[in-house]
Amino acid sequence: MWKHAELLPVSAKDKRRLQRLARNGNTPQKIVLRARIVLGAARGQSNNALAKALGTTRPTVLLWRRRYQEAGVEGLLHDAPRPGRRRRISDKKVEAIVNATLQTTPPDATHWSVRTMARAQKVSPATVQRIWKAHGLQPHRTETFKLSRDPDFVAKLRDVVGLYLNPPDKALVLCVDEKSQIQALDRTQPVLPLRPGIAARQTHDYVRHGTTTLFAALNVLDGTVIGQCLPRHRHGEFIKFLERIERSTPRRKQIHLILDNYGTHKHPKVQQWFAAHPRYHLHFTPTSASWLNLVERFFAEITRKRIRRGTFQSVPELVRAIKTYLRKHNENPTPFIWTASVKKIMKKIKHCKEALETGH
Repeated sequence: MWKHAELLPVSAKDKRRLQRLARNGNTPQKIVLRARIVLGAARGQSNNALAKALGTTRPTVLLWRRRYQEAGVEGLLHDAPRPGRRRRISDKKVEAIVNATLQTTPPDATHWSVRTMARAQKVSPATVQRIWKAHGLQPHRTETFKLSRDPDFVAKLRDVVGLYLNPPDKALVLCVDEKSQIQALDRTQPVLPLRPGIAARQTHDYVRHGTTTLFAALNVLDGTVIGQCLPRHRHGEFIKFLERIERSTPRRKQIHLILDNYGTHKHPKVQQWFAAHPRYHLHFTPTSASWLNLVERFFAEITRKRIRRGTFQSVPELVRAIKTYLRKHNENPTPFIWTASVKKIMKKIKHCKEALETGH
């Protein structure tokens, strides 16, 4: 004969919480059952009576009575971890797969795939996938990088980042560059539109109708862009764009231009133009560090949203599309916010240099 269950001691605070859980329609049913078991036990109901009333078994009632005594209400909210299946892959095999991934390549390829590694290590592809996921290994992916060799890298970095994080009062900070050789590409056959379950389709081949160059000046403060399309990107076109900036900005404001080291930006005639316009202050990014110029973010967006998948039958049509995008962008601009400090950038560069020196 089973012994009559003792009254389960439950604090007033826990009772209120359990009652809320039991009444709340969003509480999972398994949690509701556990809460009702504890509340019933607190009222002195027997384990058999509780099991019958709640449509469960006596062992289940005993389990959640005990779990509440051991861990309180929190113990009812989470299932206990289960032992699961025994490991079939030894630590030695895991280490061998990780080392092979990091230190070797297959004889007929540049990188390992799940299947080639599985064959080489005589395990299943699923095993390799689990090990790679656990160790953060992705042999199929690669990223590009280039370290600047500019001897004045740190000084230029501090100058440009300082403008982003602490722009001068009563002045404009403009990020200026050109996106050259934008092609007016027309597909050889009409684009097939998007349909349910089928992506939009376009031919892989195309017809070139010429190119244009987009000169752009991104206002760091408000995100607006002064843009102009010109046939080429020589110093003459750059001076034309500077004249456009001159006409489009308040005359009494000082202007700080962030530029890269392209030869056009340092041409003698361009220098003469700046000498004749003393309100312009030039800030050059380090060589091989175009990522420091925020206008590159704008170029990435217009490429992704308007140019890459566009179909243009002539250069004027391409130019009109770019102008329309610029107008729409400036109607509701969103500035790009620079958050990386000089210290944080230098730390990443240090790690990259260390990796280059050690080879991993």
